[in-house]
Amino acid sequence: MTKFDHSINRPHIFKKNDLSILSDSRRSYVIGRFNCYAKLPSFDNEEVQEANLPIGLESILATDLYSESSALLCAQHAGLITDVLDQEVVLTVFGRMTTGKFDFSISTFPKAGSPQSKNLSVSNAQLEIDAGYEGIELFSIVEAKNQSIEDFHIRQLYYPYRLWSSKLLKPVVPVFFTYSNEIFSFYVYNFTDPNNYNSLQLIRRKHYRIVPTEIEVEDIRRILNQVNIKPEPTDDVPFPQADRFERVIDLLAQLYSKSSLTQEEITTNYDFDVRQTQYYTNAGRYLGLIDRVQVADQGVTYSLTDFGSCIMRKEPRTRNLALVELILSRKVFREAVRYYLTNAEPPVVSEIVKFMQEAGLGIEGETLRRRAQSVIGWIRWIMNLTTD
Repeated sequence: MTKFDHSINRPHIFKKNDLSILSDSRRSYVIGRFNCYAKLPSFDNEEVQEANLPIGLESILATDLYSESSALLCAQHAGLITDVLDQEVVLTVFGRMTTGKFDFSISTFPKAGSPQSKNLSVSNAQLEIDAGYEGIELFSIVEAKNQSIEDFHIRQLYYPYRLWSSKLLKPVVPVFFTYSNEIFSFYVYNFTDPNNYNSLQLIRRKHYRIVPTEIEVEDIRRILNQVNIKPEPTDDVPFPQADRFERVIDLLAQLYSKSSLTQEEITTNYDFDVRQTQYYTNAGRYLGLIDRVQVADQGVTYSLTDFGSCIMRKEPRTRNLALVELILSRKVFREAVRYYLTNAEPPVVSEIVKFMQEAGLGIEGETLRRRAQSVIGWIRWIMNLTTD
């Protein structure tokens, strides 16, 4: 009931009133207008370094990472964590533990005026560490997410930071880690004032890819020229309103690792609200990759279609090209990518609106412009796959 890892997960009444919740013991919580969340820097056209797993490993595959623990293990054995921390480290702790006792200040959102702060005390609250790595000169705590996210709850780094800072003489280095679309991303932080919850400062970030997924512009051009156009869905599946295709893939990966997920499970466990859950599941349905089923005792549930499972079983390069082909089989997306390749720049919203009107989608007014933003996001994903 209180696990709101992303600001969007909070209940409506919390978001309406700028409220957040923090545990201050195993039995109690504090609710206030706390500034609990930090934005994760966007990843757009940044350098991605290549890495390799040790030769001979069969029990861990970089093409089969559908949990945070498996992604972290892969990163560790590929030497990514050692590279990020700039020294040899070993895994020493993980799992649930108790915070101990400490005091801290946290920024608050007043109804008027400049931001203020509140002093709070924590006494043996529960915390969980995804991984703790120790080297000669430091100890690092890592919070991991196997999805693309927009923000995170600072508590996930701050509470473990305070616990282990009180136990060790070595400096404690907080790291936030995401695995999405075959990209391992590390965000190394520091708390400039250990007693200030909001003193989180980004030191550096690094991105890696283990499985080579090089795609050339000519691959996109070939698909564009060969693909057959499919008619738009005629049932209750709307034209996509899901701006980040990376998050569509994250959702497909989660469904591939499980038999099904309810609408509530997707909303609660991922960086979505109810409306975004509907947008992104409908995007998967639009491509024929996700099924929506009404189950009597569970409500609405989602699972991969047989075709979706077949796509997700492919190695990353082949899978991405198959997804590109699916997208370009729809007229609006094909025309948008054709414009991009012809003009060496993406079409603006007005151009895409024209493509949508010519396709006779039955969409009008401001909705056209909102859906056009999704088209821009999807073709950006396609073109960012290329090495050119």
